[in-house]
Amino acid sequence: MSFVSFEIAGQQTYGLWKDESNWIQVPQVFQAEYPDLKSVIAANKLDECEALTRQSGKSVTASQAHLLPVIPNPSKIFCIGLNYKTHVAETKRADSDYPAIFTRFADSLTAHNAPLPHPKETKRFDFEGELAVIIGKGGRNITQAQALDHIAGYACFNDGTARDWQRHTHQWIPGKNFPSTGPLGPFMATSKEIPDVNQLTLESRLNGEVMQHASVADLIYTLPVIIEYLSGFTNLSPGDVIATGTPGGVGDRREPPVYMKAGDVIEIEITGLGTLRNVVSNAA
Repeated sequence: MSFVSFEIAGQQTYGLWKDESNWIQVPQVFQAEYPDLKSVIAANKLDECEALTRQSGKSVTASQAHLLPVIPNPSKIFCIGLNYKTHVAETKRADSDYPAIFTRFADSLTAHNAPLPHPKETKRFDFEGELAVIIGKGGRNITQAQALDHIAGYACFNDGTARDWQRHTHQWIPGKNFPSTGPLGPFMATSKEIPDVNQLTLESRLNGEVMQHASVADLIYTLPVIIEYLSGFTNLSPGDVIATGTPGGVGDRREPPVYMKAGDVIEIEITGLGTLRNVVSNAA
């Protein structure tokens, strides 16, 4: 099952992904009870949603609608920094006993195929391809043994970053939260579809050139470790998003640096999760 969120004539809805140009809208009677994908996840109704949508959903084309971030309204977005050895090495940072955590705001997200606005406040707009985890069952103090049972699904993420703003202080949040700089999608594949994330490969391409290529098995802090740590200090809720970190190859650490500019095409592809594609635009 691959789920999408999209908008038709100004109305937000959701349903199933068929391909780049074709989706299936959830029946209206179901959406009346569960208004968005986050509420479906919270009610543990993904299986029912899929069955009803396949049976009586409405076919929708990309000419009729446009995608939203797969979870348009997460309560919390956590991002894990420095979680691949290759990225730690290129940043020349020391190893840490605990994961580096920063947060994004919901309005910093954008969708697959949406313009990716280059903030006018920076000349150092960088890409970071990442695996995103969508929380299914919430909770506090989740153990590593329980952690995978709390995952609803997975998606591609691009942690678009204004590197200069990231480094104004030792807090990274300003560089990570310019509006609509974090594409999330194109769809969410359920955890049933992805039984072993360690088999996934992540690749980032800028204008067709491979910039990042890594196995998710190379994560320093695994998903169970991340979920245990996060739930140790806050309550995880259905629909929360966890961006699990980026491998080496980011533009900022290349010689010479390579930053995104208007007209560039950035793609993040992960095995089984499709290709998240955006064209960089000038910010309004």
